[in-house]
Amino acid sequence: MTVLVGVVDAVSILSLGRVFVANMTGNVVFVGFALAGASGFSLAASLSALGGFLVGAAIGGVAVERLGSHRGRLVTAVAGGEFVLLAIALVAAAVAGPDLIGGTRDGIAALLALAMGAQNATVRRLQVFDLTTTVLTITLTGIAADTRQGDRFAVIRRLLAVGTMLGGAVLGAVLVLEVSKVAALGLATAILAVVVVSALAGSRSPARWHAPAP
Repeated sequence: MTVLVGVVDAVSILSLGRVFVANMTGNVVFVGFALAGASGFSLAASLSALGGFLVGAAIGGVAVERLGSHRGRLVTAVAGGEFVLLAIALVAAAVAGPDLIGGTRDGIAALLALAMGAQNATVRRLQVFDLTTTVLTITLTGIAADTRQGDRFAVIRRLLAVGTMLGGAVLGAVLVLEVSKVAALGLATAILAVVVVSALAGSRSPARWHAPAP
């Protein structure tokens, strides 16, 4: 899911008017740039993404409330919803062609942000330490601040979080620049398909990770 964030933010930054769909800190800053009249920033796209993210987070909160007692089912349900949203965005981008006009562009940004909002709400419930999937500020702080504590497993986990998002961003950017944004969205949709299938398979038999984090 962290790889997915790198891919979709690559698509949004490079194809949708310099807008973040997963990192709302950056997106709020971009709204400020657009309000100030800076060129190359789309206020409509940024606001669409911000609104979509908030709606997605609210929907994710409902899912957490209803399914949070079983983390496997929660991940399966939310990732399945994300898959549908990204599939719709993929079809919309393919139909629109290489040049996205304002309404289509903003709609795709909102769909992607809707998925990321739901994912963010879900990850808060999963409480996997240092793996927020959407932001790395705290993770990078932990790598530097806790160096002397000697917890190798924590360092590896944090580096894994950074590496997976970086890898997703590289893959997404290469596909957008060298192939098309449709190809990058196709990769994102395929990643979610893997997540859904994996979570579904892992939920069939009882396991310790299904229980809510203490």
